Amino acid sequence: MKILSLMRASFAAAAASAVLWIGSPAGAGPIGQPRGLATLFTDTEPFGLLRADLEAGPLRSKWLALARKLDDERVQLALCDGDRDRCASPAALRLLAIVDQGRAKEGRARLGEINRAINLAIRPASDLAQYGEMDVWTSPLVTFANLAGDCEDYAIAKFVALRLAGIPPEDLRIVILRNTARDEDHAVVAARLEGRWLLLDNQRMAMIEDSAARQVQPRFVMDETGISTLQASPLMAQISSPAPGAVSAHD
Repeated sequence: MKILSLMRASFAAAAASAVLWIGSPAGAGPIGQPRGLATLFTDTEPFGLLRADLEAGPLRSKWLALARKLDDERVQLALCDGDRDRCASPAALRLLAIVDQGRAKEGRARLGEINRAINLAIRPASDLAQYGEMDVWTSPLVTFANLAGDCEDYAIAKFVALRLAGIPPEDLRIVILRNTARDEDHAVVAARLEGRWLLLDNQRMAMIEDSAARQVQPRFVMDETGISTLQASPLMAQISSPAPGAVSAHD
């Protein structure tokens, strides 16, 4: 997954906004924290980090474009879900078959079923091999039509499948993180169960808790409310951008 240049520009946009917030004493909130930060940050995110809305940058634009496609596909999936016999989309029927497997289970078993089923249904393939360009984010019906994709395609499909299977939106995230061991960007789904975040990864069948993940640096989180940066504290909104240089992931 080659998104380092998008991440760099998006971090710069977030940092610029944070400097404005922190530099405004008139907007002070609890314990000297500006009200903007007090309302934008929450401690209920994966990895125990705080989030701040990403209000500008190419990564936000990319997510918004995908969100519009997901809205369109939700209508088609809902129609197919209500009348399988008249569904004209083989891709929708493939995805809904996995959703049905998940619906038949509860709790962790539901998450694990959908994680494994999508990992097995989709063949790993780079965007360059499929589309002739880097970093294409495809919607689930496109992914299930091709039966191929890279890490963010797996994550997007799982995100939609889990919502259809009944997981509440507040308990689902797509997380973009940096794998420091492999020096590459990666996307996973995080699902909250009984107060703990489980990671659904196309590179492993077993789910692990976020606290057990090693050699990763979470950077961004996406859900139905939008896209945000993940930070250890409000002041980390001013951290420097990732080191220059594009890196291609092998996922």
